Amino acid sequence: MYATTRDFVAALEKSGELARIKSPVSPILEITELADRQSKSAAPNLPAPATQRTDPRFHHLGGKALLFENVEGSDIPVLINQFGSYHRMEMALGTPVLRPGSQTNPPGSESRATQGLESLAARLAHLIKPEPPPTLLAKLKKLPELIELAKIPPKRVRRGLCQEVVLTGDQINLKRLPLIRCWPLDGDLAAVGHPANTNDHIPGVESGDDWNRNHRGRYITLGGIHTIHADDRDHPNPPSRNIGMYRVQLLGQKHMAMHWHMHHDGARHWRSWRARGERMPVAIALGGESVLPYAATAPMPPGISELLLAGFLNRGPIHMVRCKTVPLDVPANSEIVIEGYVDVGSDFDAATSHIPHSTSHMVLEGPFGDHTGFYSLPDRYPLLEVTAITHRRDPIYPTTVVGLPPQEDYFMGKATERLFLPLLRTIIPDIIDYDLPMFGAFHNCVFAKIRKEYPLQARRVMSSIWGAGQMAWTKTIVVVDEDVDVHDTHAVLKAVGERCHPTRDVETIRGPIDILDHATPFLGAGAKIGLDATRKTSEAETFFQPEGLTESSRGLSESSSDTPGTPASPTPAPRRGAPLHCDSTLITPLIAESARATERRIRQLSGVLDARVPDELGGFWLIMRINKQNAGDGLRAIKSIGGLMNGAQAISLPAWTIIVGPDADLAHLDSPLFHWLAHMSPERDRSLSICGRRTAFDSTPKIPGDEAHGYPVRDWPPILRMSEDVRKTVTARWREYGL
Repeated sequence: MYATTRDFVAALEKSGELARIKSPVSPILEITELADRQSKSAAPNLPAPATQRTDPRFHHLGGKALLFENVEGSDIPVLINQFGSYHRMEMALGTPVLRPGSQTNPPGSESRATQGLESLAARLAHLIKPEPPPTLLAKLKKLPELIELAKIPPKRVRRGLCQEVVLTGDQINLKRLPLIRCWPLDGDLAAVGHPANTNDHIPGVESGDDWNRNHRGRYITLGGIHTIHADDRDHPNPPSRNIGMYRVQLLGQKHMAMHWHMHHDGARHWRSWRARGERMPVAIALGGESVLPYAATAPMPPGISELLLAGFLNRGPIHMVRCKTVPLDVPANSEIVIEGYVDVGSDFDAATSHIPHSTSHMVLEGPFGDHTGFYSLPDRYPLLEVTAITHRRDPIYPTTVVGLPPQEDYFMGKATERLFLPLLRTIIPDIIDYDLPMFGAFHNCVFAKIRKEYPLQARRVMSSIWGAGQMAWTKTIVVVDEDVDVHDTHAVLKAVGERCHPTRDVETIRGPIDILDHATPFLGAGAKIGLDATRKTSEAETFFQPEGLTESSRGLSESSSDTPGTPASPTPAPRRGAPLHCDSTLITPLIAESARATERRIRQLSGVLDARVPDELGGFWLIMRINKQNAGDGLRAIKSIGGLMNGAQAISLPAWTIIVGPDADLAHLDSPLFHWLAHMSPERDRSLSICGRRTAFDSTPKIPGDEAHGYPVRDWPPILRMSEDVRKTVTARWREYGL
């Protein structure tokens, strides 16, 4: 770990992890395109072996960190992708490379590899579940650990590097900071169906041709947002002190839009200030100790400050200095600090309302190209009025870009996956290990491995995950046995085919879902789905009652003979009121020529662009890419493949089918898997065969008319794409950048 951003930059450069770009670059899209290409290229150095084992397919990615020294419109350099590889995350968090059995390993960890991020997880595990020392000698040996814990809390200091330069009043001009526009439609209200002048009547919000060309849609994306609860406004050491990582949109020389989701601590603090009728103090800190940006993103338990985690990772306190114009403390080593107050005068409450217009206290924020790979559509958020900008002399402006993975946030999120495993296991001891696959964009999917000991244990684990802090927003959970490598996506999905009945072993519940999930029928709420891919060990798990499936069946056929290569005999739909007589065994996989025959036949269907039965998924999955043009095309595709199971030239179908739109690339499986979860709501978009032995997901982008089972379709966002002219410019200038 490093005390300042400047120190971290020097270390990155020394290790070959950073490229300086001296040529002039635009903060409007050009920096994003360069960072995006780096994120998806090979990194200079591989991470620790233990980290490689937990991400076998993508651990080598991330490219280099980029330091832009000549950014148009500003005299401040821009640093991006500094955390965008596993090796750089290990550097930032100060992880030692240890060997199993080393004398420096944390107690109790000698039996496992404790290298890289795993070493921090082992330290955290020992902190969470300390073993009481049995002897006086053991107690004396434990003293250094207790002393280290005593150093964790933040420490207030009188002076800070971040206040070498103080700008107030007319000196404040946010437009001089090199904030970037990440994606082409960022801040473009008209592009997503809203009046372009929606915010024009609000004092301090700028508009016009020059604004749209040079400043529209520029965001702070890597700032630590410091807030406190209103009840702690006079507390010398506020227990509610919080750091969040929220985006902040530039709106004018002194004004910004503060974006925080209803379940975030920042929004909860805002509601407390609104209840008092007082403006909310906010400070945005950029840079500082290398552990701080990660700590701000970490899913800390309620009441535990991110500064404690930062101190733990830093092996010493984060020094804090009092702000100049707001009653808050900020990290003294920050590069730049933006101070101000957030308005609370509107009746709007982000926890209960969704009103698409602006007031003098609320602005329509967005759209913004988000980590989901799609634009977050505009919504109302409070207005921040800046009262001071402070910074060190010759500061560096840190930023990041999010979008289709992998991006910089992927490696930060995977660090959380590793570091918080010990905490997750204290809550759900059944879990041996877990994985957040790249295609799930974190909130869409969790793979969990358990040592199964009793029937329906996987259901208990699903329920526990859906009740565990921020994991409650997870849309899809797959639970596998301990013999499955939970970090191998192909092995997990193959286990689904081998051990998960598409109806009997699937759990669906309704509840809160991530606000950014555009597929939910309602904002922040909808169905979640859990797949029990463990071996079934008792009658309680193998018992299957197909009653009621006829009503929910939407066109998939069933077959009584599912041997690959043999014509399928359809199970006729029963007469109304007649009992179903269904085989509950799992569908056998399509392999070799039977899989190729199915692919060839499906590709002949109207509107089908491609079809695959991937061998790497064991022949249990069919993925179809269609040219969706009209509402209902996804459902019609599902019905059309069901019809192929009848007749003299009948084909077999796998148990699991995913229908995706034209944006997916079937040549790279992570692409259709990404679209599967991004565009699917289980309660609306899942179809079952008559006996429930097959299921299909309509994971095409939805349009009005795609409503199903009574569930609506909300406004659907565009997928993120860089403009072609920017791509061409970057390609033409590539040698000039020196990359």
